[in-house]
Amino acid sequence: MASREASILIIEDSQTMAELYLSYLESLPYGLTLVSDGQSALDALKKTTFDVLLVDIHLPDMNGLDVLKFVKSNELPSSSIVITSNGSVEYAVEAMQYGAIDFIEKPFSASRLITTVQNALRSRQLETQIKTLKDNYERSHFEGFVGSSLAMQRVYNIIDSAAPSKATVFITGESGTGKEVCAEAIHSLSQRKGKPFVALNCGAIPKDLMESEIFGHLKGSFTGAISPRQGAAERAHQGTLFLDEICEMDLDLQVKLLRFIQTGSFQKVGSSETKQVDVRFVCATNRDPLKEVEAGRFREDLYYRLHVIPIHLPPLRDREYDLILLARHFLSLYSKEETKGFKGFSPKSEVVINSYSWPGNIRQLQNVIRNIIVLNDGDMVDEDMLPPPLNGLSRDLGDVPISPVAPPMAELSRSMDNSAALVGNGPAALVNPVTSTSQMQFKPDTIDDIRPLWITEKEVIEKAIALCDDNIPQAAAKLEVSPSTIYRKKQQWDAMEDEKAAKEN
Repeated sequence: MASREASILIIEDSQTMAELYLSYLESLPYGLTLVSDGQSALDALKKTTFDVLLVDIHLPDMNGLDVLKFVKSNELPSSSIVITSNGSVEYAVEAMQYGAIDFIEKPFSASRLITTVQNALRSRQLETQIKTLKDNYERSHFEGFVGSSLAMQRVYNIIDSAAPSKATVFITGESGTGKEVCAEAIHSLSQRKGKPFVALNCGAIPKDLMESEIFGHLKGSFTGAISPRQGAAERAHQGTLFLDEICEMDLDLQVKLLRFIQTGSFQKVGSSETKQVDVRFVCATNRDPLKEVEAGRFREDLYYRLHVIPIHLPPLRDREYDLILLARHFLSLYSKEETKGFKGFSPKSEVVINSYSWPGNIRQLQNVIRNIIVLNDGDMVDEDMLPPPLNGLSRDLGDVPISPVAPPMAELSRSMDNSAALVGNGPAALVNPVTSTSQMQFKPDTIDDIRPLWITEKEVIEKAIALCDDNIPQAAAKLEVSPSTIYRKKQQWDAMEDEKAAKEN
């Protein structure tokens, strides 16, 4: 049965009818299981998952609808087809309410049953595909990460694909974006997850000790080596070696690291014995590695040896509503740790948090939330509790009417909704700052009136900024978007205009 394409549970008390159903279906690649009463069906469902259920309404010990109720209440991944000799509309409606996808009346032909079963299987497959897509593209938590933005969904998908392989992964991103979390996620999703994960920060160790940290040393091999030491390479055998801030490594040591990566072998400091290990390499840097290569600070051959699967972690300012999702996550986490009663943020404090650029990224956000919780008490975090530099940003926003920051959602649909609002089809609150601008044609009357959406959006945002006396955070609050969105769009518009000017010249 394991080799069958699908599994079907037939629940039929009549031996004659059961054998007929089996004869209809036995030539198809389905695993068939037959039971004659409702309790036997429930027992089978508790032990095994079936793709399709063929349920006779009239069973000797219970109504077939009770089986459907069990399937629905336990959220079992099965498609149900109800079979009865009483084809009343009432039975059909009730069966559909409990999750049945089709209803057939005895007697029926082989082709009718086969077609119904195949349709049920296609429905089951479609539901599975939808669930997989939802799990893959709408994840708000993933292996230590918190975030549902489109940028992070791309990161999650790359990690999913890269983790099972043996290929080296090169992680880039600003300080505080979660590079070590990314490396740990790759390890935990790999076949090496039960083996050691060894992290080494190449920027935190003096260069004259770095070789010993990686490869180990023998007693007396240099001043201060009072005992033998096992290096990170040996400790990570059959596991993952994470080299953080790899671009900080001394050039001479880069040569030895390159040989180690190519051969899997190394020598401890002070030893002539060659050791062989099995290590998966993951490295990271907050610099631009290609610029480091061009400047002669990082070996080109080492770069290409390591740069097999690149993963770039976006800064927090480019992750839009992930910021509030993270802030709420840390507020809940640290409130429990500090035994405080904070439940959330006031609308204005959320707007202030969302308006700040966060140059220190997630690490800075963690410190700010911890500061708020330790130094304050209450149920809600209001703007008066925000530490520098956020308290200054709060004053810049002035008395702008504030709406709560929208909850995290799929960034693509949010972007489409905001675009619709900007051209006059969305909530009035999004276009109030500019609706009095008569010269802006949001809704074209003829085909000649249609203009690129980005131009209309640009005019709306620029007008909103002008009405707010060039205060971008204030304009962003009125438009109910992140200031980082406006800054990013301004960069895109400048690039478009530069490109247009270059073509004209």
